[in-house]
Amino acid sequence: MYIIFEGIVASGKTTHSKKLYDYLKKKFPKKDVVWTREPGGTEIAKSTRKIVQGTKFNEEMEGICEAYLYAASRAQSLRQIVKPIQDVNGIVVADRSFITSMAFQGYGRDVGVNTILKINETAIDDILPDLVVLLDLDIDIALSRVFDQEGDKFERMGKEFFEKVREGYEEISKMDMFKDRWLTIKLPGRSGRGKHIKENFELILEHLEPYIDSIK
Repeated sequence: MYIIFEGIVASGKTTHSKKLYDYLKKKFPKKDVVWTREPGGTEIAKSTRKIVQGTKFNEEMEGICEAYLYAASRAQSLRQIVKPIQDVNGIVVADRSFITSMAFQGYGRDVGVNTILKINETAIDDILPDLVVLLDLDIDIALSRVFDQEGDKFERMGKEFFEKVREGYEEISKMDMFKDRWLTIKLPGRSGRGKHIKENFELILEHLEPYIDSIK
């Protein structure tokens, strides 16, 4: 199973995808279980992450340039990490995917979702998620707790940008390609720290239980 976590910045994707990885690794000790993220996971993909999200340039990077760089990174990490685990019937838990490009560049940066899909067609090939978990958190709460030690220019984007991204996720969830593969989980407005992480993860597990039970 290939499980993807999606959402706006500081929605808890990284924290909860890692917690799910730990949970599944214990639950299925005989399976290959890996955690990865986009962009990242391999040396080449991590370098792309730094270029797009953590490097300051004198010029503004165009949204379509971002999309191509992310697609290139994705082509590497999907083939180096995800596909080999799929081939041995393992489990991949990922923090972000091409759906992020659809929402952030397609809607947030006005590149267009169909353009994003066309750019990513070869990069993705047939490596599609079995389940997309969208963590839906209030935008004001999310933006009040943004942090990324590696630096992330998207965390400096305003509320208007993330309203467009959030609307994008809602529209994307209705697409035929995600039918029976999409799960939106509304998270309460908690701090995202301490006991609240535990409570939020328990809520996520409740929603994921039918999918986890289907893993053989």
